[in-house]
Amino acid sequence: MEKVVSRGLLTAYLAILVWLVLFKFSFNIPSILDHHKRSLNVIPFAAPSIVNGGTNFGEIAYNCIFFIPFGVLLNINFKGVRFLPKLASILVFSLTAELTQFIFAIGATDITDVITNTVGGFLGLHLYCFGRAYINDEKLNRVVIAIGTLLLVVFLAMIATHFGPFRSRGIR
Repeated sequence: MEKVVSRGLLTAYLAILVWLVLFKFSFNIPSILDHHKRSLNVIPFAAPSIVNGGTNFGEIAYNCIFFIPFGVLLNINFKGVRFLPKLASILVFSLTAELTQFIFAIGATDITDVITNTVGGFLGLHLYCFGRAYINDEKLNRVVIAIGTLLLVVFLAMIATHFGPFRSRGIR
């Protein structure tokens, strides 16, 4: 049962991550696809990370934070896979998302995003390994799955109340 839930969490997380990275949590996907905004930045930590002459550390931090669960969930679900292939899968996922944005002109393609997303996944991989040093695998997996499930339920509740039927009627 634990394996099914952890695989479900990984699948749900990846779906949410794709929705975030490609569609910015929008339900109006056709409008995003019709936007045709294509930009490419291959200089790390340059624009659009630069805002009003200063570095936008918030965007950099969010990119790292949003990818930490990816590393943790990969460790739970693929224990037999070594560190580097897991890190490579995070890098490939991020690179694929950025290239998809460029190909379909649905956002800004930025090498900084690839770097910070991969760093976030790297931190998640190491965070899980750090936890294993102090907590046995079974207990750590249960804690991560419980927290992940709780966060998923909270996220879905937020989406349901923000975009759901109560929002259109003005009921909160």
